[in-house]
Amino acid sequence: MSLDEKFNKAAEDVKNLKNKPTDEELLEIYALYKQSVIGDCNTDRPGLLDPKGKAKWDAWNSKKGTPQDSAKETYIAKANQLVESHGLK
Repeated sequence: MSLDEKFNKAAEDVKNLKNKPTDEELLEIYALYKQSVIGDCNTDRPGLLDPKGKAKWDAWNSKKGTPQDSAKETYIAKANQLVESHGLK
């Protein structure tokens, strides 16, 4: 199985978790996904009226400089960890 195939399967598994992950876990998996698919953060930081958007932007921006393949590998490992702790539907 190629890295992209493993990544796509992990992304599908994350969508089908039995229990909702914590906010920290969600931010981490979001940031790794964005870094894997898009690369470095390419948008302006949201303002004070969007705390959720700001938290997501900060999480993604914290991955700046991480190569996309490396981010995919980390995403896959984190997704597998979430599946183990939260189970699948």
